Amino acid sequence: MRRACAVALFLLLYLVCASQGYPNEVYSIRVQGVINPASAGFIVESLAKAEKGKAEAFLILLDTPGGLDTSMREIVKGIMESAIPVIVYVYPSGARAASAGSVILLASHIAAMAPGTNAGAAHPVSIGQGQEKPDKTMMEKVTKDAEAYVRSIAKQRGRNEEWAAKSVKESASITANDAVEQKVVDLVAASPDELLTNLDGREVETKKGKVILRTRGKKITEIVMPPKYRFLSYISDPNVAYILMMMGIYGILFEIYSPGAVFPGVVGGISLILALYAFQTIPISFAGLFLILLGILFFVLEIKIVSHGVLGIAGIISLVIGSIMLVDLPSSVLSISYTTIIVVAVVSGIFFFGVISYAIKAQLSKVKTGGEGLIGEEGVARTDIGEGGKVFVHGELWNGRSNEPIHEGEKIVVTGVQGLIVEVKRKGG
Repeated sequence: MRRACAVALFLLLYLVCASQGYPNEVYSIRVQGVINPASAGFIVESLAKAEKGKAEAFLILLDTPGGLDTSMREIVKGIMESAIPVIVYVYPSGARAASAGSVILLASHIAAMAPGTNAGAAHPVSIGQGQEKPDKTMMEKVTKDAEAYVRSIAKQRGRNEEWAAKSVKESASITANDAVEQKVVDLVAASPDELLTNLDGREVETKKGKVILRTRGKKITEIVMPPKYRFLSYISDPNVAYILMMMGIYGILFEIYSPGAVFPGVVGGISLILALYAFQTIPISFAGLFLILLGILFFVLEIKIVSHGVLGIAGIISLVIGSIMLVDLPSSVLSISYTTIIVVAVVSGIFFFGVISYAIKAQLSKVKTGGEGLIGEEGVARTDIGEGGKVFVHGELWNGRSNEPIHEGEKIVVTGVQGLIVEVKRKGG
């Protein structure tokens, strides 16, 4: 009886643990797009969650054109320190693990690729934020540092060191089948389920020692990127950051020229702060930024100075050239699309020649209310006017005086207001 109860209790505990999926699940995430602080934070946080959940393995479905070196190193460090096996799988067909993605692939405990995928092109590029591009000597130092880094990773994982170095020095790329033949990755699989089946029984070395994978038929639990990281990843896109910057500048300018509007200033301030966050992770050129600001200055001057459109055209040209130069990186991975630049240039022209011009004209227009609004108004003398008299101006009867004699019925023009007395002169006098 006791033995039966013990067996029943053991089975109950086993079913509870199995239902919670502790060692029987493979946690997975999808990483698509540029490697940046948002994606790095998501990967590291998800890996920690998988370790806490005692997952059998952690699967990263990777498709990236590359990204920032600092974010890549943060991800690589997390993989190297992982207590559970990390599987990086370039998936689906047509995906790539380029630049920073190829280093992450090399760092994984198990590296796999789907048919029709490729990896490589890990040559470092200059991404100095607003600084001049490094000279040849500096770039050689950066390249050698990156080469040593990928060699050490490949050696630790037992992968092809020479190809890893070649991907840095010569931007070499490789297909899935060739990668297996040259021992860059471990295997090719058509789907995640096939991958887990083929990995069953493999032994890998983690931070806590050797682990034999038991992945056949295991459930894959996908961790979805939280809204926080989705939002940060979205605004880190160069096109979005660029639009946020322009919205911030325009909103603040509108608030300056039309005080009290509030909404444009609030939206502009928030947009500018978000843009500044994004530009912390995007290499920008101060020359491009100054050209954009100069273009906006030309737009403002066009409204105040009669230049017959010369300043407006110069503003558009300056804005377009500055926008092209803004992202200081010779790669399309972190660049602003020409479509976005053209749309922003057109909207900028409409904004300044439309909305801002109305605000400035309203600010510079003649006062139409109160005593000051009477200056320049025409009226009629209701009595003879000298040191005193009555005038009818703006639909009202006022006390008037003049330095010249004005007869009843003559037309007058208001030249000044002193309290409740208007100073007038004969019209045409």
